[in-house]
Amino acid sequence: MSQIEVRFAPLTAHVRTARLVALAVARRARLDEELLDEVRLAVSETCSRAVAVHASRGSDEPVTMRLSDDHDHFTIEVVNVGTLVDDPAQSMDLVEASTRALSEAGDDPASPDAMPPGFGLAVVSGLVEDLFVTSDGQTTSVRMRWPLVAALANLAEPTAS
Repeated sequence: MSQIEVRFAPLTAHVRTARLVALAVARRARLDEELLDEVRLAVSETCSRAVAVHASRGSDEPVTMRLSDDHDHFTIEVVNVGTLVDDPAQSMDLVEASTRALSEAGDDPASPDAMPPGFGLAVVSGLVEDLFVTSDGQTTSVRMRWPLVAALANLAEPTAS
């Protein structure tokens, strides 16, 4: 099992780098090629969300992205300072939270294009089947996992001679 931890300044310019690192590690872990687009989008959304939360809190603490693989799963965890505005509980139904956030969002002329809290994570929940969000009151952790079963099955297949 390998583990990599990447810490980056909460700047949008670093989200692209985090995405490239995640894709390189996913390929090395032999994640199915069909899942790479999901990884790319999920890491972009999750890291962009983390950077935005840091900015809204005025925090210059680094965003942390942990990547690991074992024989069954490829896992990415993104940790940011701050909690979920929607529901700071240990876990939540992301679709319900985003629906609630959209219905409660008022017309804010100061930020007409801003997404309501919880919406970005709802997008991620549509991309990743195994998603778990936790908050300890100080930080929020978004853990995403993808199966490596297909990649391992391909390695185990005997080759024709």
